[in-house]
Amino acid sequence: MRKATRWLLSLAVLIGTAGAGSIPAGAATAAEPKTEDIKDRILAIPGMSLIEEKPVDGYRYFVLNYSQPVDHRHPSKGTFQQRLTLLHKSVDRPTVFFTSGYNVSTTPSRSEPTKIIDGNQVSLEYRYFTPSRPTPTDWKKLDIRQAATDQHRIFQALHRIYGKNWIATGGSKGGMTATYYRRFFPHDMNGTVAYVAPNDVRNDEDSAYDRFFRTVGTAQCRADLAAIEREALLRRKEMVKRFQDWADKEKQTFTKVGNADRAYEVMVTDLVFGFWQYQPAETACAEVPKPTVSTDGLWQWMDKIGGFDSYTDQGMEPYTPYYYQAGTQLGEPGYGYPQLAGLLKYPGINNSRSFVPKDIPMRFDKRAMPDVDRWVRHHANRMMFVNGQYDPWSSEHFELGRGARDSYVFTVPGGNHGSNIAKLKEADRTKATAELLDWAGVPAPEGTKATPLAPYDKKLDRQEVRRMPMLRP
Repeated sequence: MRKATRWLLSLAVLIGTAGAGSIPAGAATAAEPKTEDIKDRILAIPGMSLIEEKPVDGYRYFVLNYSQPVDHRHPSKGTFQQRLTLLHKSVDRPTVFFTSGYNVSTTPSRSEPTKIIDGNQVSLEYRYFTPSRPTPTDWKKLDIRQAATDQHRIFQALHRIYGKNWIATGGSKGGMTATYYRRFFPHDMNGTVAYVAPNDVRNDEDSAYDRFFRTVGTAQCRADLAAIEREALLRRKEMVKRFQDWADKEKQTFTKVGNADRAYEVMVTDLVFGFWQYQPAETACAEVPKPTVSTDGLWQWMDKIGGFDSYTDQGMEPYTPYYYQAGTQLGEPGYGYPQLAGLLKYPGINNSRSFVPKDIPMRFDKRAMPDVDRWVRHHANRMMFVNGQYDPWSSEHFELGRGARDSYVFTVPGGNHGSNIAKLKEADRTKATAELLDWAGVPAPEGTKATPLAPYDKKLDRQEVRRMPMLRP
């Protein structure tokens, strides 16, 4: 399914994960020269090339390309350039390996774990998101194991320089990515912090979402949302005309979904998901329009919650790799629309197959997510999952079993898809911070309260506003 366009908190705030058991610190660095410039050491890595260096106070910041096999199982069958960035502080500090699971931003920023441990940060673009897409494009090579192997090769290349502890991290799809990386390469990282990471073990069993929407927030807020969603479809004719007129003016099209009417219905069915995913419930519930709202007012509220531009071909295209993965391995949320009974013209349209070009074949692998889920339950070690109470994606989240060791699941009370360690209750926040510092090899002094080691930086730690499509984690 799609998530309507939402204002997303910066991934620099949302993410952070890592796996335990990396190579002992310093084992690969003893012979490394200490006087050589860090840029020269990085560019001496075979396959690494520099795109640009940007000035950042207190750091060196590099935008890089790294040559990767299209198919790690058959590395001789072609390569592609994968983009990454490196926020360098010191080879004597621990390193955070961050991925959003999508494109990499080339604007310098720090993830929450990077701030907490005061370390370096490697940020990787997920394969098949442009420009990190092989040409020609064989979509069958886009799977979670190939992506995990991308991370593994980059870790191996950079660990020769950054020999201290490593922490993998990511928010949402990035949290999923960090977890999958740990499953396939459990000994690379010293810890993992996965934020708001969905875990769709059985793609055809999504009753957890229906239970969530029946109970989230207050009864009044749920009723107000249901009423305005229904009103949006009762006004379908005038709203679709306005949508089409807007699309014509902005040169937007609806080829993938079919037409503006179908795209509009998808958007309406996404509204309740998008509302709880990102809106602050304590204030947003009071701002839900009444069914008597003007057409202008309805349009503005829907655009704020969902984003009309997210339901056009142009809005969907950058996320084709995600929709492909959702329809082949990751799974996607399915939930009912009882509040829209009798008003839907295209039931079943809101799924990943509708958003991937028809010439790209898709077949769902039912084994991938159960495999990861079993591994996390029975083998998780130094893994941390941070979820939000009011985040729909947390309806299906990772859980720990008896085999898990030194691992934790935390929930932010009232938290949405922007939940992080800083928003946890004080006791949980202190515990999570202390564990992360310990995993990174920089524990807080005994008898002191665990707090982030790096002070707040308004440029690196600012929340970045991004337009994202709905029903995309």
